[in-house]
Amino acid sequence: MFLHPESPFLLILYTIPMKPTPYEDINQLLEELSLGLQKNLGDDLIGFYFTGSLTYGDFNRESSDIDFLVVTKVPIQENDFNKVQKLHETIGQQFPEWKKRLEGSYVTEEMLQSTEPPKVKRPYVNAGKMWQFVYGNEWIINKYALYTCGKTIYGSSPHDIMKPVTIEQVREASKRDLQQDWLPKVNDPQAFCNPDYDSSHLQAYAALTLCRILYRQFHDDVSSKKVAAAWVKEKYPEWRELIEKAESWKHGYALKEEASIKKFITFVISKIS
Repeated sequence: MFLHPESPFLLILYTIPMKPTPYEDINQLLEELSLGLQKNLGDDLIGFYFTGSLTYGDFNRESSDIDFLVVTKVPIQENDFNKVQKLHETIGQQFPEWKKRLEGSYVTEEMLQSTEPPKVKRPYVNAGKMWQFVYGNEWIINKYALYTCGKTIYGSSPHDIMKPVTIEQVREASKRDLQQDWLPKVNDPQAFCNPDYDSSHLQAYAALTLCRILYRQFHDDVSSKKVAAAWVKEKYPEWRELIEKAESWKHGYALKEEASIKKFITFVISKIS
């Protein structure tokens, strides 16, 4: 517990591990973001967490994102939204390497009590921008990651503010995700085209995410993309070349595997439907 003076009249209490990750610049980023959230959200802030590959142990500086989640008492209103948006712009200027690779959501504690995706929009940060999006099937998957592996930067432990999520619930959500979100991409010529995202990044993400969906249908543990990819390559060697290309992809490199990824989508669906 530290005391951080923001003004001669104000002291903010905050909690942050001394070295939450092995990367000094990411630790500094998380600390700056934590302090900014406390300043802008005040008593409405319940917790600030990081998840994803930083917690699974296979973070890759060349390709991975910094995944986070912020939990608040009440939905963020327009005034606070603008403040937080400005905070993220400032963080992006301070840490340009991570400007477009900081990805996370702002949810309320009430939302965390439901296994159904919230019907209201939440602030969502990705690709250097902040939007208002409604959750899809990734909701229960993200909850599972938070409860199982989430690391606390500020506030309450995830275990204190939400109920456990079962692997069976995650599997069902993954199946729905395949049918509702991934299957339509098979016949969509623009499936990996988005003005806010790099097409090669979307392709690499798709291939490795599909590996995780396939892996979790047969395993109960929390799988990183690295673990899932290794298992799929061993179990289904016909997809080894595609998966290795996705694994070796780095920001700034071209990946032209749209056709193969669409075939992989169909293959994964055939294995777990």
